[in-house]
Amino acid sequence: MAPIQYMSQRNALAALALTATAFAVMPSAAQNYPNGPLRIVSPYPPGGGTDILSRTIGQKLNERFNQPVVVENRAGANGTVGAAYVAKSAPDGYTMLIVPAGYAANPALYKNLPYDQARELAPVSHLASGPLVLVAHPSLPVKNVKDLIALAKARPDALNVGSAGNGSLPHLCAELFNASAGIKIVHIPFKGSGAAVIDVLSGQVPIYFMNVLQSLPLIKTGKLRALGVTSPQRSAIAPDLPSIAEAGLREFDMTNWYGLLVQGGTPREIIVKLQQEVTRVLNLPELKERLAGEGMTVVGSTSEQFIEFLARETAKYNRIIQTAGIKGS
Repeated sequence: MAPIQYMSQRNALAALALTATAFAVMPSAAQNYPNGPLRIVSPYPPGGGTDILSRTIGQKLNERFNQPVVVENRAGANGTVGAAYVAKSAPDGYTMLIVPAGYAANPALYKNLPYDQARELAPVSHLASGPLVLVAHPSLPVKNVKDLIALAKARPDALNVGSAGNGSLPHLCAELFNASAGIKIVHIPFKGSGAAVIDVLSGQVPIYFMNVLQSLPLIKTGKLRALGVTSPQRSAIAPDLPSIAEAGLREFDMTNWYGLLVQGGTPREIIVKLQQEVTRVLNLPELKERLAGEGMTVVGSTSEQFIEFLARETAKYNRIIQTAGIKGS
């Protein structure tokens, strides 16, 4: 065995000095970031909220960075197809992922995800959030949340609630509503929100948790009746609508939110720079106004705050999924 070579104190100090000098002259990973095209992956089809937010932020980042920003739709399996693509991308901050709230449900829904969500995707910022609205077809003899609970208790398993699919946010809202109220409204999954809304409007499936912006025109024209919003407080875009919590379900808190992530190995300084630039973009008056028009409130958190938020949301969704026995579609 070769003898162990010990470095003298003088040589060790010299080596440390050289290392320190090397780090001093080494440019930060974020110093020249970005110096090429960027990509935002939207893991859902074009036209939805995730896609709209991706393109809005992409346009503004293009102006901030003076670099091309391409939005790429990679849809499938509740957003896991697009998430897997970013998880396996280069850890350099040039490929980003914008996700909605359903992202936090995926580890509980899919036992064999093609990536490690906790390690291979790094949270950058909680972008924005907004409530859903619990709506009912006018033919259903209810005017508020308390009426719906009373009817469901009087007619167990007789009422149906639609969703955009197993594990979607409307589905999770419905199951939390069941558990919180001690009732059983039967879940009917559809392949996307568009198909669900068609049957809700026809009265075939009379109850649904709908995007607030999508619901308002239908509520105003009397095609649907609003019972309550899913956030603990009333929504600024619809302040006349009570929250479900106001009806006595005080722990009911389900909001749709959007977040930005990058590959898990991305250098910390790049994540910080990206978070700062995205927050500046989100707080531009015209962008805040546009998001408010979509029923969303700007958040623009730090990555640490988003990590903590994701942990809480993931735990909450996991409880709902386990209690209801939901399986990924």
